[in-house]
Amino acid sequence: MHVRVKWIDGVSFVGESETGHAVVLDGAPESGGRNIGMRPMEMLLIGMGACTSFDVVAILKKGRQPIVDCVAEIEAERADEIPKVFTKIHVHFVVTGNDLNPAQVERAVKLSAEKYCSASIMLGKSVEITHDFEIKPLTLDV
Repeated sequence: MHVRVKWIDGVSFVGESETGHAVVLDGAPESGGRNIGMRPMEMLLIGMGACTSFDVVAILKKGRQPIVDCVAEIEAERADEIPKVFTKIHVHFVVTGNDLNPAQVERAVKLSAEKYCSASIMLGKSVEITHDFEIKPLTLDV
């Protein structure tokens, strides 16, 4: 895997992936940023959330569960002192679909956390990561 991060100015950067995608990253105004992009630590959490969500959706689809939506809501705490590393991360999955089997959803979340999600497993070597989920039925507006 190869990525490239190019400095724009101040504390603004453009990150480019080898697959041809780009994202703007920036710092807070109090750090010299202009608030034109996400913070690097936000990107780290988003990457982890996307990785684990990818797994949960794939596992549920493979298990023929009628999933129609999956949202990972992530809360993280950081150390007060530099380096301000993450100290706790909690992932709350909101999985939507009618007749979803709670045991299957729980299994998917656990498999992602313990076996498949490279980002979560890597971060979990130094951060306490917890997970939970809720199932929302699909409602049709009439």
